[in-house]
Amino acid sequence: MTTIIVFSHLRWDFVYQRPQHLLSRLAENYKIVFIEEPIFHEHDSFLETSMPSPNVTVLKPHTPVAAPGFHDEQLPHLIKLMRQSVGIDEEHMAWFYTPMALPLLQELNPSLVIYDCMDELAAFKNPPKQMLQRENALLKVADIVFTGGPSLHRAKRERHKNVHCFPSSVDTAHFEQARDRSNAHPAHEDIPGPRLGYYGVIDERLDTELIGRVADAHPQWHIILVGPIVKIDPSTLPRRHNIHYLGQQSYKVLPHFLAGWNVCLLPFALNESTRFISPTKTLEYMTAELPIVSTAVTDVVALYGEVVTIAETPLAFIKACENALLTTPEEHKRTVVRMREMVSATSWNRTAEKMHELMQLASAQKEESMGIARSQVELNMPIRHIVQPALAENKKCVIIGAGPTGLSAAYHLDEETLLLDKNPIVGGWCRSIEDKGFTFDHAGHIMFSNDAYVHQLYKILLGNNVHWQNREAWVYSKGVHTRYPFQGALHGLPPAVIKDCIVGAIESRYGALKNSGSKPVTSACQAVDGAAAVLSDCCADGTTLEAGTTSSSDEAAVTRNRSENFEDFIYRMWGSGIAKHFAIPYNKKLWTVPLAEMETSWLGGRVPLPDLEEIIEGALRPVAKPMGPNARFGYPLRGGFQAMMSGFIPHIKGAIELNADVVHISPDQHLITLGDGRRYRYENLISTMPLPELIHRIGDDAPPRVRDAAAALRHVSVRCVNLGIGRENITDKHWIYYPEDTIFHRIFLQGNASPGCNPPGGFGLTCEISYSPAKPLPVEGQALIDRCVEDCINVGILTRGDKLVTANTIDMPYAYVVYDHVRKQNVETIKGWLSEHDIILAGRYSEWEYYNSDHAFLAGKKAAESVKQLRPIEKICVAE
Repeated sequence: MTTIIVFSHLRWDFVYQRPQHLLSRLAENYKIVFIEEPIFHEHDSFLETSMPSPNVTVLKPHTPVAAPGFHDEQLPHLIKLMRQSVGIDEEHMAWFYTPMALPLLQELNPSLVIYDCMDELAAFKNPPKQMLQRENALLKVADIVFTGGPSLHRAKRERHKNVHCFPSSVDTAHFEQARDRSNAHPAHEDIPGPRLGYYGVIDERLDTELIGRVADAHPQWHIILVGPIVKIDPSTLPRRHNIHYLGQQSYKVLPHFLAGWNVCLLPFALNESTRFISPTKTLEYMTAELPIVSTAVTDVVALYGEVVTIAETPLAFIKACENALLTTPEEHKRTVVRMREMVSATSWNRTAEKMHELMQLASAQKEESMGIARSQVELNMPIRHIVQPALAENKKCVIIGAGPTGLSAAYHLDEETLLLDKNPIVGGWCRSIEDKGFTFDHAGHIMFSNDAYVHQLYKILLGNNVHWQNREAWVYSKGVHTRYPFQGALHGLPPAVIKDCIVGAIESRYGALKNSGSKPVTSACQAVDGAAAVLSDCCADGTTLEAGTTSSSDEAAVTRNRSENFEDFIYRMWGSGIAKHFAIPYNKKLWTVPLAEMETSWLGGRVPLPDLEEIIEGALRPVAKPMGPNARFGYPLRGGFQAMMSGFIPHIKGAIELNADVVHISPDQHLITLGDGRRYRYENLISTMPLPELIHRIGDDAPPRVRDAAAALRHVSVRCVNLGIGRENITDKHWIYYPEDTIFHRIFLQGNASPGCNPPGGFGLTCEISYSPAKPLPVEGQALIDRCVEDCINVGILTRGDKLVTANTIDMPYAYVVYDHVRKQNVETIKGWLSEHDIILAGRYSEWEYYNSDHAFLAGKKAAESVKQLRPIEKICVAE
């Protein structure tokens, strides 16, 4: 008898649901070995074994590793236990409920790989960072995929050739017991009617606010909630005299709870975690022949909308419950007829039988395919996938780079698109890492945009997994913190510094004052007549965009000297005081190159003049509120910035290849070669990789003038030092600029981006250090970490008593594009040649422009639209 080795994130003795129903029935034809997630155990690893039903063996690993689930740290222990206890010499299949267990497949030699996708686990609360990537890999090796409902089927059917939809079924004989209303559970004895009930897991998928509103609307009703509370704080649940939490109950007694209820509830929240659910309990409620009220869960509406009352709003939900209690016997009888028809159309027995048939068919087809291959080998016939490297695969469009631009481009294109990235996860420089419970981004990222379409994307990608808050950006100089922007919040600085800044700002507008001793500047206001304008960003690090609008006279004043360098621009725009005390030292620290070597077109060409009134006002008293376009910003509540990047994946119709390093591009042949030898021929290519790297991979196929132009492009790199501190609430600030002697130019307080970025009792922060050939890093590795810790202590962010829980470094070789005076000419030379070869450049590093993440989304959309507008090229036939 063939063995099915099952890897599950759910425990067999947890809520009895789809895995137990299916596998206990498949056990009639297979031996089932059910491997659960590990449990922490301080001593040596061991397997706890049980046999809950005939032919089903449950293995519960106990390991000395605290990491949850099938975490990478668990793998060595699990592999050892599997080798000792799982009979892999016998014929076996592998069955996955969680993609996180995929690395264990290397220990097996299964005749068939099955993925029973019952939930979109990546959408649940606090999913592992690798979930989506491992699911992509699992879909590539699986022979057959089952899905738990039509929504999941739609999401997976374009990603695998053999996907079958099996919505939840029902054990009719078991739940028919509920029709005997005298058979109610004893727990109801002290709970008067009417009773409105729900059973199942109580977690982030439940709309707890809705439950509270129902209870408040009718205090005489009693809400009964049966099930374990997981992943949410019990203290956050609504507590009322008429809400009863009865805990987890055995599957055996569920019909007896139903027998005591008047209305069955499906009070699910409508968020990312419920987007693909197909609740098993719906058919069980129907078998009990009770009125059912549900929120607008997609699969419930599609499958059972005829008999389940769907409520779009809390008030509608309450009204539906009222109507359910007032249903006449005649009305209820008509509904019951349709309920019985739906229930009779399915059963767990039939579902298991059909799955068994499909598995047998897939096995036969696989064996036939392997038999043909063996025969061809024996006859010395060439078989491409066995004895020859694969021929180039044709793709309508290939996208290089799965950062925000590449993901956006793939999102806006069709299934004939291939997205490649050299990293194991998507996101580019918007990736996140997790270290001992701390979440760190690749440098600080936030969500803000003036574009309505970008805000629409935010909602699609994150749903309710977003945290909006008011910005707390500050500058640390002269031993004090002042609000950002520096020039608008001078209060608290030494009087001499304030005087320098105000005098310099006045002189920048009206000319040098008598005996001021400041650097002479050409007045920027000769044609402005003192017109006020909004404050602008003198950090020049892209944290803010254009702060507002300017008058035509402002524009004339600012654009008068288009060819001036960045240093002169700073003195002319902000004056010698602000230049001396902040703008010059900070920007030298950030850009690493002499500011006179940079031009100013990247500032937008319409930077508004400082508003003297606001400068003086900010010097006289503390500034109470943040200023600028990102005064309010968003950030994923859970999962770091990675959550938004990963949010693209379910919506991308084309294929995604990770760990796919592009090593060569032949523009003439429209051919891409990967590091593992695979090749793809494209009609159109979208590149988001850094422009110098793209030309390097084209090599000698690019003319010398193009190679020379790419070699002349300059950029700044950033090394991030991430510190996880064993103290909560270190500061209320989000990021801080440091223009003076610290090794870092900015600290991003990751722990304040979202409460989900910190473990209990901890706080994470990121020190950002820019470097380049003009200013190399002074130290590396642990010495760099130590230097950052010491500087954090010196500026008051940390104390010497703080415990360093963890520390790591992230290198970003390409961080900021340097706008030197020859950048524009060199970029135009490269772009012009690439456009002749059907290569579209998109995003910050490929266009060699200054983009934030919202610009990157729009750049990807624009690139996709360009591909759609281009006519397909003729097939290029090249001898392989």
